Amino acid sequence: VQLVEAGGGLEPPWGFPRLLCSASGRIILSIYAMGWYRQSPGKQRELVALITSGGRTNYADPVKGRFTISRDNAKRTVYLQINSLKPEDTAVYYCNKDPPLDYWGKGTLVTVSA
Repeated sequence: VQLVEAGGGLEPPWGFPRLLCSASGRIILSIYAMGWYRQSPGKQRELVALITSGGRTNYADPVKGRFTISRDNAKRTVYLQINSLKPEDTAVYYCNKDPPLDYWGKGTLVTVSA
């Protein structure tokens, strides 16, 4: 299994980056709930957005109304649309199953500029 995240970078406050996660290898993406996790400096990794195999979504309180998770099972890709970036959104963003595999990709760093 390989999970590759992309789309991060240096963003202005109130920016709207779109992150994507491509899955490859021996994983049938469509049958799993998938999540976007993030790890901010000095903090533990946390789940911020979840999408079930049926397409239902759930979000952590700090990102509700600003983040949107979606999936394209045919492309084996999970997306995270981020709107209205805040400085506290600065983090490395990862995707994984929920519950997560032991394996984690390298993540993609989103840095909100001052």
